[in-house]
Amino acid sequence: MAKQTEKTTQTRLDLVLERIENPKFLKNDGLGNEVGFWIFDYPAQHELIVRENLEHITSKLKKHSHNFEHINIFQILIDMLESRNLLDRTFKREKEVGTDALRKTLAGPLSQEKVAKFIADTLLKNKPTPLDFVILSGLGNAWPLARGHELLSALQDVMGATPLILFYAGEYSGQDLHPFGMIESRNYYRAFKLVPEDGKNNKHKAA
Repeated sequence: MAKQTEKTTQTRLDLVLERIENPKFLKNDGLGNEVGFWIFDYPAQHELIVRENLEHITSKLKKHSHNFEHINIFQILIDMLESRNLLDRTFKREKEVGTDALRKTLAGPLSQEKVAKFIADTLLKNKPTPLDFVILSGLGNAWPLARGHELLSALQDVMGATPLILFYAGEYSGQDLHPFGMIESRNYYRAFKLVPEDGKNNKHKAA
């Protein structure tokens, strides 16, 4: 990704609502047999801009009567730890051993498969009507306890045909997710870019 200015990020954000409300998006039309997973990547330093716009976008979607869930991954991890009475011990443990050691300690309780199952059980199942789509955010705050490619792979098993959009603080090359645009990754993941860097409608072509 070329260096993206705040103006470019804002221009792309201005197109998000239009892309989500496109009937082809809602029906996974034009994707062949591929999973309708989408990524809106952005420079980590634009996080506050994205948060503000995402609040506006979700408010508009609710007014337009869309049935969706906006899931903050960081809050999901907090909820999971609280449900097992591990949250206070986690804070204490992080101060004692640091983030890297804590990640290893929580690799089991917060495995991406368990995170996906928690999301499915608490937010996606037993809905009176099927969701139109799901929005994920907060992954930057949850890193490295949550990893983009691993979480998306796990969510494929629980999402069915429901489209999913990940707002990602980093770079998505079309093949690899790079957290914060600085951390090298060779973890292949197939998804679609919601809005490309040039701001043009990609008409559902994979990035």
